[in-house]
Amino acid sequence: MSGGNTLVCLSNSSIYAGNRIGDNFQTGQGASIREDNVIGNNVSVGTNAVLEFENKIGNEVRIHSLCFLEMVTTGDHVFFGPNVVFTDDPHPMLCPKYKECKGGVKVADLVKIGAGSILCPGVKIGRNALVGAGSVVTKDVPEDAVVAGNPARFIKKIDELACYIGAFERPYVWPPYKE
Repeated sequence: MSGGNTLVCLSNSSIYAGNRIGDNFQTGQGASIREDNVIGNNVSVGTNAVLEFENKIGNEVRIHSLCFLEMVTTGDHVFFGPNVVFTDDPHPMLCPKYKECKGGVKVADLVKIGAGSILCPGVKIGRNALVGAGSVVTKDVPEDAVVAGNPARFIKKIDELACYIGAFERPYVWPPYKE
């Protein structure tokens, strides 16, 4: 761990040795952080979330409750809703070339992934993309795209979304999303 400001882990959370964790890190109850993770500043890992080995998590990332990550790389200002599952196994780990296969998912800056989504091995999610709740992402997602469904398909560009309550011109116009 770094010499960071705050580390708040609620009851029954486990953090294995061999992690590098930035400032202002927190977990919910029962979170499990396995070995060899690199976690940025201002990261929140929700209740019963599991970070297996070799994740690289950026700054200002919210990993909601019951998420599962293994060999995932994220940018900054990323949000994962509850029950998001990242897969990295195109086949069982018994293969001697396991780590050379597709590997984990790559998530760029400002990405938002809705609850209950599943992301398949080796997928890349482009900057400022939005994955709708319950989606199964089997292919790369371009930047600024909204995708949803099983399998996830392009719906529209993120700047075509409307704010449900009319409070803003559209969603994600507030910092850090606004450039």
